[in-house]
Amino acid sequence: MANHKATKKDVRQSAKRRERNRYYGKTTRNAIRDLKELTDKTAAGEKAPSVIAMIDKLAKRGVIHKNKASNLKSKLAKRINAAA
Repeated sequence: MANHKATKKDVRQSAKRRERNRYYGKTTRNAIRDLKELTDKTAAGEKAPSVIAMIDKLAKRGVIHKNKASNLKSKLAKRINAAA
């Protein structure tokens, strides 16, 4: 267990960040799953920008790697275009 005041604070901060990152990650995964389930191209095209923005925010915050974000966006775009 942490003994120093600053170390105790760091433990509190990292726990808070971990919970926040888990929430954002799970919310984005659910949004990706919902987007993949859509069969109508127009509906998927309308929802795609918001999901892509969520993915970009995860990469910006460091929750996921920027290359993983690019791969996710690419796969989603392929899937939406193939639904035509």
